[in-house]
Amino acid sequence: MTVERVDPPELSPATGFSHAVVATGGRLVFLAGQTALDEDGKIVGDTLPEQFERALANLLTALRAAGGTPAELARVTVYATDIARYRADAPQLGRIWRRLAGRDYPAMAVVEVVRLWDEPAMVELDGFAVLP
Repeated sequence: MTVERVDPPELSPATGFSHAVVATGGRLVFLAGQTALDEDGKIVGDTLPEQFERALANLLTALRAAGGTPAELARVTVYATDIARYRADAPQLGRIWRRLAGRDYPAMAVVEVVRLWDEPAMVELDGFAVLP
């Protein structure tokens, strides 16, 4: 299996994401949306960075349970209830991402939503990975 990250020079520099990810010869793992739910089904964290860290950790836990690693993430979508807050916290969120998932960035999008399934949730991440 190979994963190639493509960032054409004709596009703005990719910072914290890849413009395209080409994966060949592997198994697809589709990851359900993950919020900052703890083991008891309660949202934890009072700030967006705290919730982002837990949601990302939950996503990576599901990925690892399926036999994958963060480097095999091909696509992640982030749903945030406050895009201005997300942009303001972006440097901290980037540090959290690099600490938990490394520097092999998937193709990503951030989408503002009115609310998430669990009303106190501020952020949700879903995606898919390509495993060997």
